[in-house]
Amino acid sequence: MTIEACELTKRFGGAVAVDALSFTVRPGRVTGFLGPNGAGKSTTMRMILGLDAPDAGAAFVDGRPYGELQHPLREVGALLDANAVHPARSALAHLRVLAASNGLGTARIGEVLARTGLTEVARRRVGGFSLGMKQRLGLAAALLGDPPVLILDEPVNGLDPEGVHWMRGLLKELAAEGRTVFVSSHLLTEMALTADHLVIIGRGRLVAESSTAEFLAANSRTDVLVRASDPTALAAALRTATVSVEPDGALIVAGLEPAAIGDTAAAHGIGVHELTVRRASLEEAYLQATEGVVDFRDDQNRAGYPTGHLTEHPAEHLTEEGNHQR
Repeated sequence: MTIEACELTKRFGGAVAVDALSFTVRPGRVTGFLGPNGAGKSTTMRMILGLDAPDAGAAFVDGRPYGELQHPLREVGALLDANAVHPARSALAHLRVLAASNGLGTARIGEVLARTGLTEVARRRVGGFSLGMKQRLGLAAALLGDPPVLILDEPVNGLDPEGVHWMRGLLKELAAEGRTVFVSSHLLTEMALTADHLVIIGRGRLVAESSTAEFLAANSRTDVLVRASDPTALAAALRTATVSVEPDGALIVAGLEPAAIGDTAAAHGIGVHELTVRRASLEEAYLQATEGVVDFRDDQNRAGYPTGHLTEHPAEHLTEEGNHQR
């Protein structure tokens, strides 16, 4: 089952939260949904789930709007807000209510509690849960109907390192089972390890949609760190490459493969002590791709990293406030 966004547009007053956004999320892989703060990610997920009505365009799950699904929990599992649980209820009671509302047997409750590591705390009140435990409960609820589609907004938020590692493995496992897994996150290092495919937006518009490997190749550079017995001579010999010299005498070579660099050095009788390929991280590629769609940056931040003072898109801020009030 696929998720399709077709020219989705959403405005809140005079602010455009999502602007003619189109993409497809396919089964069998983890698709990461990335973008700066206020890019429209949460609003997009809410429109897919029928919680916000688009001003234009449409969203489909397996070719149908979410509102037309006969058994929603059995077709789409969603986690948008881990705190959206009555604090006086136990985890077990919360899942029982959801199961009853969707005609699901109680046996499935034990299965999802075990899969999310909550069996021992199932009878505890949710109000005493940490954020990480609430995330696990939210995921248990999303898995309750054994759905082929999962939509998860920041599911690793609040998890400790062990929990993040567990979540990564689970998401990959769910995708390997043939499910459609659509997950947003600000943890780019984690997305680099988890996501097979990326949908990246900025200011409500599509920035990139491709495999993670293709995105890295298109939005980052790869170079080679070279240490040689005579770096000056080697730099002169590498005429077809772009070469820069580090303060310690190491060469940074772009445009040539390591083997070609080594062959050139050998042909000129220059000893090579190190050849190290340096590939850009997802974080570096993401920052380059979204450079023009971040609302505010520190002008002195020469690396282009966003600071902690990025403003939210006004429309998405209003939506998030509405979620908290509900």
